[in-house]
Amino acid sequence: MKTLGLTDWQALHGNNFRGAKALVTGGAGFIGSHLTEALSVLGASVTVIDDLSGGDEENLKGFERVTFLKASILDQDKLNKAAAGCRYVFHLAAMGSVPRSVEQPRLYNDVNTLGTLNVLEAARTANVQRVMFAASSSAYGYNPVPWIEDMPVLPRSPYAANKVAGEALMRAYSLSYGLDTCCTRYFNIFGPRQNANSAYAAVIAAFAKALINGESPVIFGDGEQSRDFTFVHNAVHANLLAARSEKMIEGEVLNVGCGTQISVTELAQVMARAMGREDLSPVYQPERAGDIKHSFADVKKTTATIEYRPIVDFEQGLKVTMDWYRSVIPVTGAAVVA
Repeated sequence: MKTLGLTDWQALHGNNFRGAKALVTGGAGFIGSHLTEALSVLGASVTVIDDLSGGDEENLKGFERVTFLKASILDQDKLNKAAAGCRYVFHLAAMGSVPRSVEQPRLYNDVNTLGTLNVLEAARTANVQRVMFAASSSAYGYNPVPWIEDMPVLPRSPYAANKVAGEALMRAYSLSYGLDTCCTRYFNIFGPRQNANSAYAAVIAAFAKALINGESPVIFGDGEQSRDFTFVHNAVHANLLAARSEKMIEGEVLNVGCGTQISVTELAQVMARAMGREDLSPVYQPERAGDIKHSFADVKKTTATIEYRPIVDFEQGLKVTMDWYRSVIPVTGAAVVA
């Protein structure tokens, strides 16, 4: 399932990861598999731990020096074994989806909060050099945009609260045990391998599936809500930069976005136009609990701390993503205009 070609990881990161051993939790999932792919290309040996509740082992097919372990991050013994000898831990395993977290708050807390504690314990036991944690921009809630890392956290869903708890654990472990950590707050990551078949599918995935099948995209809310849509390779790049940082990060929160805004209605129109389906106007449904109105990253701190800058812009990323969805989504509806 290789999708590289858009980004030259070797040119960006050289030999910094050659011969290193890394653990990627959730590495068979959407973002995790792209990170695993980049680490493999860069010469690292990677252990992936994933219970496949949201991932697919097929996402790892063809990657070199990758060992897959089907297990949950709630299994401390297996986590300890997976982390042994690792220089880096990239913690991406989590239950995703804001609306689903509203429906199942206890499950989300168990996996996302307790699971993060387990990962940190495994990393501490293994004397890992640094842990990179996949945090979320949902922590900002209704703060005014653009969002800056020193704003108060205002989680509006159990999912967001879990991610904030994970950030607190990362900082606590850095300051209590000397285990260096970094919290990368992702802003609406999209790209190939993002699941379009779930009732909780992310918006670009859901729109792609609808349009390919000749159906109108469904928007929850008035469509004026805006997002900082960020292609997945930008998230991978930020993780790699954080891992190789020569200075201690000590649990700092770093935004990972592109610093651009697009409304959800505009997104639907852009995607429909690209698919030649401008006849498919969005259908609007009531806003969902836990959703936020606007999301927009200020990345100045991330640039200053780890020299991060976006490497793939929204338009480039959307084209690659839509091409991928066209190649994998089976057509079940009225895919052509009569």
